[in-house]
Amino acid sequence: MSLQTSRGKLSVSTTPRWRKTNYVLSLFFLVILLTSVPLASAHKVQIAADVGGTLHIEPNDNPRAGEPTQAWFALTRKGGKVLPLKDCNCQLAIYAEPYTPGEPALLEPVLKPVQAERYQGIPGAEITFPKQGAYELKLTGKPATEGSFRPFDLKFQITVAAGKAVETPQSVENITNQQQGGAIGFIQPIIVIAIILLSIGIVFFMVQGLRR
Repeated sequence: MSLQTSRGKLSVSTTPRWRKTNYVLSLFFLVILLTSVPLASAHKVQIAADVGGTLHIEPNDNPRAGEPTQAWFALTRKGGKVLPLKDCNCQLAIYAEPYTPGEPALLEPVLKPVQAERYQGIPGAEITFPKQGAYELKLTGKPATEGSFRPFDLKFQITVAAGKAVETPQSVENITNQQQGGAIGFIQPIIVIAIILLSIGIVFFMVQGLRR
């Protein structure tokens, strides 16, 4: 829209000011949300035949050597229907990477039905990895009722962090922990300050743009 004056035309924005304000606020909260989401390992997903599986390992998909950890597999058929352990003759085998095909499994934990998140009766097992490093979890399954789904073979690669099974001299371990703690304590305030400055800068420039 424009208004006629003695000096010419004066342009007037037709966009309500409250919409611009809402846009600035939305952008501000979006920046906060994106910069505050913690970095985490995503659940590992595999698909074989007509069954899909999602592996989750407590805590936070970051298992540690020598420490019991709970693992569970959210199995679903085509269409999203949950596949509980009672309907599946499932077996879990764990191999230390690298391994040769045909080599015996390092561990064969017993699967038990567990309740996790929105899933009921899905396969789960308590696992204690002997040492840090790369492992492959192989979950095989056949239908308890013939023909309900095709046999599947799901393979998940994970990395196990150092834990109790790693023998480290106490003095070296203490020094390492102190260095890591000091580094984290120093970096965290810098990240917080950077997020605040970035957010303030974006809002400032948006407000300046609205005033022009």
